[in-house]
Amino acid sequence: MNRDLTQGRPDGVLWSFALPMLLSVAFQQIYSIADSIIVGKFVSGDALAAVSASYPITMIFMAVATGLSAGAGVVISRQFGGGENEKVKTSSSTAIISALTAGALMTVIGLALSAPALKLLKTDAAIMGDSVLYLNIYCAGLVFLLLYNICNGVFTALGDSLTPLVLLIFSSVLNIILDLVFVIVFHWGVGGAAWATLAAQGLSAVISLLLLVFRLKRIESGRFRRFSAAALKSILKIGVPSILQSSFVSVGNLFIQARVNSFGVDVIAGYGAAIKLNTFAVNCFNTVSNAVSSYTAQNMGAKHVDRVEQGMKAGIRIMIVIALPFTVLLAVFGGPMMSLFVKGGDAAIVAVGRKMLMIIAPFYVFVGTKIITDGILRGSGAIYAFTTSTFVDLILRVVLCYIFSAFLGETGIWMGWPVGWVISTGVSFAFYKTGKWKKY
Repeated sequence: MNRDLTQGRPDGVLWSFALPMLLSVAFQQIYSIADSIIVGKFVSGDALAAVSASYPITMIFMAVATGLSAGAGVVISRQFGGGENEKVKTSSSTAIISALTAGALMTVIGLALSAPALKLLKTDAAIMGDSVLYLNIYCAGLVFLLLYNICNGVFTALGDSLTPLVLLIFSSVLNIILDLVFVIVFHWGVGGAAWATLAAQGLSAVISLLLLVFRLKRIESGRFRRFSAAALKSILKIGVPSILQSSFVSVGNLFIQARVNSFGVDVIAGYGAAIKLNTFAVNCFNTVSNAVSSYTAQNMGAKHVDRVEQGMKAGIRIMIVIALPFTVLLAVFGGPMMSLFVKGGDAAIVAVGRKMLMIIAPFYVFVGTKIITDGILRGSGAIYAFTTSTFVDLILRVVLCYIFSAFLGETGIWMGWPVGWVISTGVSFAFYKTGKWKKY
């Protein structure tokens, strides 16, 4: 169901709009974590490390998918909020065609560079074979990754956060079932986890596309174009900075992964499990931010700037409600959470992940505030401010992880996160307070 976000009390509108999206990301992260748990429990700690070693590289591809989705979402939200239905259809069709093209290109690049990239990251020889295998299978499904994210972005732009939730529940359950079958029954190891993800994501992407085409046909409009260079330019105007923002974060994580790799397989495995738990929390904040972006874009399109300011406060309140349980769960119960990932609760791996979570989880309110503020900036079109605040966070985290780890070992790597978060939160909030975003 398409939804108008320009009417109603901001708190209620955002909660009802964001809740299905939050459930979606919860299921998405559950099956991502399930991959690691099943591999760690039923294969080996080295297998868990192999999956973890490729994770920052997969995040670069994810950055392109989510960036294009964000660009399409903001553009189509504005058009939908302004009642420009022909443009909504043109932009949606253009986004889908662009996603399919980009996905095919990324597959070729990914398959060609997977092994060299892992070698560049100084991946341990003991896990190199499995790491390359996992990454190659992942790259084979990049068309589905981009297609699903674009469809999700368009649904969200139309005010529909329920359909992506249903599709993701289906994909998540199927992924976990296939994980269990491929890894435990067929004994395919790391490759089985990768094939399970590809199959589940592929089917979900195809169903998403069919539903979206049906939904767009129901929107009354005049004639529209299947592909428009002007529409693509508008999408890329928002999408490219979002891609660059996420890509630079992912590239920064590659540098962090390279530093982690220098401390051995146990640290790689511990970091890999802990970062999945951390990503669960941060992606929940990002989901609320995406809801705030769509809300902002629709209201900016309808010239309701005052509602955007109310939405900012509502978004932060929602974020705090989400952040506090994550902080308690991961900072206090990080040890038991980490034990889920390894056979017999391997003490060395658990200790690494537990320490990382204890250091970063208490600062979730800071990074959550930054991410919500970034959602306002992105949704309004203030991309320079949005990108700058992200780069401050990234640069600080990477630089500080190398400086601190030179004196404190792997513990120093984790300490770069909270410092970067606190400073970049101040930068993002300062951009918001200038009010320049209102002019876009």
